[in-house]
Amino acid sequence: MTICKQTCQNNCSCKAAFFQYRLNASSGRCFLLSEIFTMKTVDALDYTALAFIKVQKVTSHRSSHQVARVVGSTIGSFVLLYFDQFPGMPTKFSYEELKTATEDFTKKLGEGGFGSVFEGSLKDGSKIAVKCLEGLSHIKRSFLAEVQSIGSIHHVNLVRLRGFCTWKSKWFLVYDFMSNGSLDKWIYHGVREQILEWECRKKMILDIAKGLAYLHEECRQKIIHLDIKPQNILLDDDFNAKVSDFGLSKLIDRNQSQVMTTMRGTPGYLAPEWLSSVITEKVDVYSFGIVLLEILCGRKNFDRSQPEEESWHLLHVFQKCWEQE
Repeated sequence: MTICKQTCQNNCSCKAAFFQYRLNASSGRCFLLSEIFTMKTVDALDYTALAFIKVQKVTSHRSSHQVARVVGSTIGSFVLLYFDQFPGMPTKFSYEELKTATEDFTKKLGEGGFGSVFEGSLKDGSKIAVKCLEGLSHIKRSFLAEVQSIGSIHHVNLVRLRGFCTWKSKWFLVYDFMSNGSLDKWIYHGVREQILEWECRKKMILDIAKGLAYLHEECRQKIIHLDIKPQNILLDDDFNAKVSDFGLSKLIDRNQSQVMTTMRGTPGYLAPEWLSSVITEKVDVYSFGIVLLEILCGRKNFDRSQPEEESWHLLHVFQKCWEQE
């Protein structure tokens, strides 16, 4: 074990060392890794395993805390690589599998601030949607948040995360395909000719509420979504609504009544509590309320196409109606 650690320290190209042993740590197998995510190629199921991560030498107390945070997040990333080895956890796909499934990423379903989404089919015939995230650290955080939050939970009103893939600077998330797309394509009267029946809209509202109630009340840790909006509500063949896109989500312990975090989400759906940066799961309830009003009214929360400026904001319309009884 000690020799494995020293060998990596003396090798400039080594970024991490992985030591496996069965019964005695004095003898085992050592793997020197030039890339962190090549740890997936190491079969650790029948062994006790230790990981040694090379970090820059620090000279101050403050820097040591920074390194601790980096190492902690890195170890969290390692855990993701082994999710596919346990029943019920997301599968780790290879890049070639996703390339084949999406016909070389030719069927684009949409594009947003975090990347593009492509349609695909797996070998068993099931249809999937593949989200491709590229680049910077905030993209990595989004990827990790998504896998961590919904990787092991299942609910009929949450979009199922089938698996994930990491390849070079790209991060892929694989979901069940939702044939009717996102809610925003159906509820704004000016966008589609087909107006949903009231019973259908009522069911969608209940579906979203059930999904959020599960996240807030029935998981081991509370999961605050932090970006509830029509674009993040997907519809299946039967117009069942499912909450999706957990890239901004926050996990908090059940004994925590509130959490402090930097502002995140979409303007128009942000609760007033964000001004203090101290939030609870109620920020999702506020966003849900805005979505509910949009579903009922068939218009966006902020709509410049309205004839009068005082009608641009949907909440102002409701406030005026309330004042006029």
